[in-house]
Amino acid sequence: MVSLGVVKEKASLGIVITASHNPASYNGYKLKGDFGGPLLPKDVTDVEDLIPEHNNIDLDNINFSQLLNDKKVKYIDLETMYCNHVREYFDLEAINNSEMNFAYDAMFGSGMNVVRKLLPNTQLLHCDENPSFKGIAPEPIYRNLKEFSEFIKNNNIDCGLATDGDADRIGFFNSSGEFIDAHHLILLLIHYLSKYKKIEGKVVTAFSCTDRIKKMCAHYNLSQETVKIGFKHIAGKMISEDVLLGGEESGGIATKGHIPERDGIWMGLILFEFMVKSGKTIEDLIKEVYEIVGSFAFERVDLHISSKLKDDIIKKCTNDEFLSFGNYKVLRTEKIDGFKFFFENDAWLLIRPSGTEPVLRTYAESSTSEKAFDILHTVKSAIGA
Repeated sequence: MVSLGVVKEKASLGIVITASHNPASYNGYKLKGDFGGPLLPKDVTDVEDLIPEHNNIDLDNINFSQLLNDKKVKYIDLETMYCNHVREYFDLEAINNSEMNFAYDAMFGSGMNVVRKLLPNTQLLHCDENPSFKGIAPEPIYRNLKEFSEFIKNNNIDCGLATDGDADRIGFFNSSGEFIDAHHLILLLIHYLSKYKKIEGKVVTAFSCTDRIKKMCAHYNLSQETVKIGFKHIAGKMISEDVLLGGEESGGIATKGHIPERDGIWMGLILFEFMVKSGKTIEDLIKEVYEIVGSFAFERVDLHISSKLKDDIIKKCTNDEFLSFGNYKVLRTEKIDGFKFFFENDAWLLIRPSGTEPVLRTYAESSTSEKAFDILHTVKSAIGA
């Protein structure tokens, strides 16, 4: 909403104060550029350079009412602005009047009122204010959405959408309450936009995304580029090139026809529309994707280890010391952002230190979830974590 507001109001900068899905001690700023997406790294640095070592402004003596009276501050209804923008793009009548049953979990986040207004027939969960998020981090991953999964199973829901606290990242479930990861969602979106909507453009994805995106792009003759992890790298491409979709493994996705910004609600609406217009379940649509790229599963484990061990592992990765992990022989390695090790049968492993938390992230893809977890367990043992 803030990113869209910057564009609509022709502002120079947007500011969101948030800790995202992290504890309150991580509270900070997200800066939005005049193009409607995350401020680019160089411009963020320019802002940081303006911050003094000590702030001498007496915040207690700032009178907000006076600022309003002096017209130095004005209120803008960004929520209504966003809803009107959505109504111009989507066939909400078709979604709301369809025989399909949808559910939405706001995770007590900022998407709750928007979805309530746009999708009045959608069943809602955690769409009330709870500053502590009921003790669960508002990150849309399966372990934080088990209650939503059970809600879907028990209420005859065709699919469920969840968004994080900022509503810019997406989580998704099928009718059985099974979590659908961002890799599958990105493939579904490319499939829909290219085959069904006949929209063209480049696909830009983060280093931690599945390589099957390359197969999907080759199938539809779309160019594809892999960039460093962090949506700012994708946004930079979207404002300078003709990009159909930009996406991250963490559930942050943007598409052509909107602003160059992650938007969980927008992506959810595209998927709802895909189901309604095609008359197919999300399970059937995933089968269409598998017919093109093959079936696969992705899993992730975050390792909370000492700084010394983390540094030792990263050093070994940097020096190409890992030639195998147990029985998994390394065929090749990529180092765009972290360390991606490729094995037989299109399986791979990514090792990467978190940029925001004191953890080492490990990601794996294989033909089944069990095999992906076997890679992660094998790797954990091999690196001594």
